Amino acid sequence: MKADAAYRLACEGTSLLWRGDFHNGRQLLRALARRIDRKPPRTGGTSAETFHLHRRARAHRARVLAKLVVTIEGDHSLALRRAPDVRLACADAYGPPDGHPRTVPLRELLGVIGARQWRERGVMVPALGARIHPHYGVFSPVRGEYVDLVARAPFPVSVDGESGLAFDLGTGTGVLAAVLARRGAGRVVATDVSERARACAWDNVRRLGLEGRVSVADGSQLYPSSEARECGEGRAGLVVCNPPWLPGRPTSTLEQGVYDPGGSMLHGFLHGLAAHLEPGGEGWLVLSDLAEHLGLRTRGDLLGDIAEAGLRVVGRIDTRPRHPRARDANDPLHAARSAEITSLWRLAIG
Repeated sequence: MKADAAYRLACEGTSLLWRGDFHNGRQLLRALARRIDRKPPRTGGTSAETFHLHRRARAHRARVLAKLVVTIEGDHSLALRRAPDVRLACADAYGPPDGHPRTVPLRELLGVIGARQWRERGVMVPALGARIHPHYGVFSPVRGEYVDLVARAPFPVSVDGESGLAFDLGTGTGVLAAVLARRGAGRVVATDVSERARACAWDNVRRLGLEGRVSVADGSQLYPSSEARECGEGRAGLVVCNPPWLPGRPTSTLEQGVYDPGGSMLHGFLHGLAAHLEPGGEGWLVLSDLAEHLGLRTRGDLLGDIAEAGLRVVGRIDTRPRHPRARDANDPLHAARSAEITSLWRLAIG
């Protein structure tokens, strides 16, 4: 089958089961992607309209490319000519093999393989002087500027020393909890709603030798439960939160690290902070203003939410993004990305 025919069928919603050479399958996937990308991106009259058109185009691209599928055998092996050994990578993503074959998009499988490679080699974090090893489905700390903000913000005195306590809400890989512990926080309780993320954070805590300083707990209620805190009234001298930066509905597991439906995590952090801070403590909100440049949230909305939660801003540290897309003039969202600033807002009870 030629790529044009495969592309037409995929656009019509037909799945194509690939049984040939693994590398030829990757070539066909690239050919399908080229045909999708030939159409220039649509732009709207406003930044918000352009953003929504961009998301719609990305969703269409993902749907079409997902139509090229392969079969993973019951032992998680891939029975294609010149195929790599994907058993460990599939175990990371899908759990232990259960003896039943499964059909997965080739594009997804390539992402699973790539995630395993990231997990093995890790991501160097200069603020730690060490590597963080992200697991499949957990947002990787490749944008180091937000980590650097946490590493250099002035530390509240109440957190320093053996009795100091800090919370890291929505910890993900555990990178910020590790930074806080390395900076001198006596104890850090890291939470996350995702079981994958909690396993990933604990793996990194052990790798860094911080088991005695950092604990990882269920974050279903965002803040640590009383059982996880073991700290009286559950107040900390420092509460750090790096919520997803864009209000919106995620369409995949990885997008959960980018999109916060209705801004619920941001709202939950702000409105729970006063009840979880020690006297003289601070809450650190790490947030990009990309949503403001895209017309998805205003600065007034953010400041109003802070004031409504009974908080005040005692300081702010800003940084510019260093990722390549901020400099890509061909990106439909270039105007917003090039103007983006990531900030660490230091908040106290008002």
